[in-house]
Amino acid sequence: MRDGLRALTSRGRSFLASGIAALLMAVLLGENDLFRIGVLVTALPLLAAMVVARTRYRLSCARRLDPPRTEVGGEATVILRLENVTRLPTGLLLIEDTVPYALGVRPRFVLDRVEPRGIREIDYRVRSDLRGRYTIGPLSVRIADPFGLVELTRSFTISDTLVVTPQVVPLPAVRLSGEWAGGGDSRTRSVAAAGDDDVAPREYRQGDDLRRVHWRSTARRGELMVRREEQQWQSRGALLLDTRRHAHRGEGPRSSFEVGVSAAASIGVHLSREGLGLRLVTDQGAEHLTDTGVGHSLLDTLSVVRHSPARSLEIGVSALRQGGGDGLVVAVLGALDLEEARELARVRHTGITAVAVLLDVETWEGREPDTSDDYRAVQGVLAGYGWRIVRLPAGTSIASVWQDAAHRGGRFSVGQGGAA
Repeated sequence: MRDGLRALTSRGRSFLASGIAALLMAVLLGENDLFRIGVLVTALPLLAAMVVARTRYRLSCARRLDPPRTEVGGEATVILRLENVTRLPTGLLLIEDTVPYALGVRPRFVLDRVEPRGIREIDYRVRSDLRGRYTIGPLSVRIADPFGLVELTRSFTISDTLVVTPQVVPLPAVRLSGEWAGGGDSRTRSVAAAGDDDVAPREYRQGDDLRRVHWRSTARRGELMVRREEQQWQSRGALLLDTRRHAHRGEGPRSSFEVGVSAAASIGVHLSREGLGLRLVTDQGAEHLTDTGVGHSLLDTLSVVRHSPARSLEIGVSALRQGGGDGLVVAVLGALDLEEARELARVRHTGITAVAVLLDVETWEGREPDTSDDYRAVQGVLAGYGWRIVRLPAGTSIASVWQDAAHRGGRFSVGQGGAA
């Protein structure tokens, strides 16, 4: 009841004050009719406060995001399920969900009445042009009486997280597997390829292909023996993303940094779907990726990556070397000086395919593509060590230049696809 009195609106306080004043005047003047009016006017906000106070802890709420992960510029639907768990109907409910500014204005709804054990579902859409992890909730419910005398706010504790990932664009198929770890285009290694004498056969099982019967072992054991199934193996690769603030130009969703993050996401998802075991490295070191599905862990990590204050790629290059076993290295790079380019270039050695996606950051300041002498020098250093060069100026999609990753050993293209 005390909480209900605190929740009196301006109208409710006015009614209470008017009722008390009427009661005092009725006593002083001896007016019974005025006394009855005073009792009615005083009792009305008090009864409303009591009813609203009894109702506030009788609601349950659940929230669902569909989908819980969306790309930049995509929409997600938030579905709210509100249940009246009492045997009494509710009064007027004013509902407001807590939404970060980046997802839009706070949604507000009005429910006139929820019957006993009744359920209401409401939904709204959210959209963000900025990647990140956004907390939606908690939900606030303002319970009001029909006369607007009392308005009590209750906040639920539950909240949910919407992950807004970088934009991922489909990339054309490019032959990169020729120098992946293990060599060759195949992603399986057959035990039988070692020769009959080296095969470790097993007993025949119902449904086994008779073409895999190992006749020498069958004759020796006196029962059907078959070669073991091909053992799967997975190539490994590393994706380096340059997040240094001073290496990028521009601000907002169209900055070179955001374009680089989107390019890294597109490349990572493309390679993951091709069966490559991928690790992510930034100039701050190796990032931890969990196996939550093709590209999901990578996208979740890239959704929250931010500028770093680092001035050098030294830590990132060291993390690339320490990983070991990588057959493919893809680096998405901002502005580099020649020394940084040489240090990175030495990561590649025989047996490694290395691709450098060079963001032409000067084009974000209005220059024509590939006019910077430093930019050309960095290309030359990397190409000289056998890196494949993919140039990415402002306004160009990574999908339109990804074919350049097929060009080997110092051959790289100008603009979109022409050879230099």
